[in-house]
Amino acid sequence: MKHSRKYRIASIAIAGSLIFAACGDDTDPVATDQADPAAAAVVDDTADAMVDDTMTGDTMTDEMMVDGEAMAPTGPGCAAVPTDGDGSFAGMADDPAATAASNNPLLSTLVTAVSEASLVDTLNGDGPFTIFAPTNDAFAAIPEADLNAVLADTDLLTSILTYHVIGGEQLSSADLIAAGTATTVNGAELTFTDNGGALEVNGATTLCMDVPTANATVHIIDTVLMPGA
Repeated sequence: MKHSRKYRIASIAIAGSLIFAACGDDTDPVATDQADPAAAAVVDDTADAMVDDTMTGDTMTDEMMVDGEAMAPTGPGCAAVPTDGDGSFAGMADDPAATAASNNPLLSTLVTAVSEASLVDTLNGDGPFTIFAPTNDAFAAIPEADLNAVLADTDLLTSILTYHVIGGEQLSSADLIAAGTATTVNGAELTFTDNGGALEVNGATTLCMDVPTANATVHIIDTVLMPGA
């Protein structure tokens, strides 16, 4: 992806996750035919209970792991995420990043930016990604004329958006803090620090850390990051 020659003012992030795969069944068909229906019902009930325990309507439990780290979303901003439906934590975990963001009311400006840059298909691809997603309030802090100028410049917008994405890995807040820095798809580096147990990204506060989507781990932040700043 070519990067813009013009790095200026605003930045836009892209709204991360567990990829669920179905396991094949090697059960002997003869044994299956002879199985006790009552026993089969117990197995089905147990499987359903495991799914319910793993994912609740608004939180992801310690059962969901990435690189050994628990993926329970945490942070003061998590309370603003819907508790049910497609925009909830459970709903977002079922969808790839761009689709998950489009269902979350906190990220509607981000979704507009991703669409303007024609990055929806990319962010809905296989991934994996680590994404830093500014809220609507973060975009509202940018002067309207400046934001509109960025949205109208596809090269600049793409460069800014890719500055908010790490490709090839789904990194938890603990992973990022331990690493200290990481190179983005933009080619520039981000710096990570621990502020009282909360992840900071280039000094920006993470409002809700470790949000899983089907192909990414998303960290919702309070500031639009600027390349070169």
